[in-house]
Amino acid sequence: MPSDEPNRLALVTGASRGLGRATALALARAGVHVIAVARTVGGLEELDDAIKAEGNTSTLVPLDLTDGDAIDRLGAEIFRRWGKLDALFGNAGQLGVLTPLAHLDVAVWEKTLAINLTANWRLIRSMDPLLRLSPAGRSLFVSSGAARNCRPFWGAYSVSKAGLEAMVRTYAAEMVSTNVKVNLIDPGPMRTAMRAQAMPGEDPSTLPEPASNTDQIIKMLSVGFDQTGVLYDMRSARYLTPT
Repeated sequence: MPSDEPNRLALVTGASRGLGRATALALARAGVHVIAVARTVGGLEELDDAIKAEGNTSTLVPLDLTDGDAIDRLGAEIFRRWGKLDALFGNAGQLGVLTPLAHLDVAVWEKTLAINLTANWRLIRSMDPLLRLSPAGRSLFVSSGAARNCRPFWGAYSVSKAGLEAMVRTYAAEMVSTNVKVNLIDPGPMRTAMRAQAMPGEDPSTLPEPASNTDQIIKMLSVGFDQTGVLYDMRSARYLTPT
């Protein structure tokens, strides 16, 4: 998001660590005011310190994304304070437990879908009017190869990300005649806590840092990006469209 786009406002979920933190920092460096959402207050405060150290500002929102009413209240507060939202980066996610589908605990299944799918629907529902009020609203959601490559034991995560892709592409189709562009990104393997949880025996030094993805994310959230309904795959460096 280049600096010649004044007064841009972006909401980033899962902003306290990993890809969300790296993206929030990159947006702030580009002159965007970041609304940083996460459950971890300490992580948000550390992010805010890093943003302030570079002379930029953010708004911190400690929030559990499974609380849909809180998401609605956040949307109302953004409207009250700023009257619009220019960019939404739906990044927060949960791996769940890697186990056979028949062995999955009901609470794990429900929590994984609640974070990866339902929370993003609530964000769309609450932020849609604000994105429409922006001269160039942009929304981008983080998917995974697990949505398309259904591996054993990844059931809850795969199902939630497949549902996310279907939902985001539906929203993109509904918004095609508006000023809002809606897309997906698959960042591939990264050096994150979630990756370590999924692949405990993997050497993290072999993986790219989350910040390696931020240039593409900033591009897809910028005014100049006019594609909609696409998924950018970082591993192949290609835009994929539904078949």
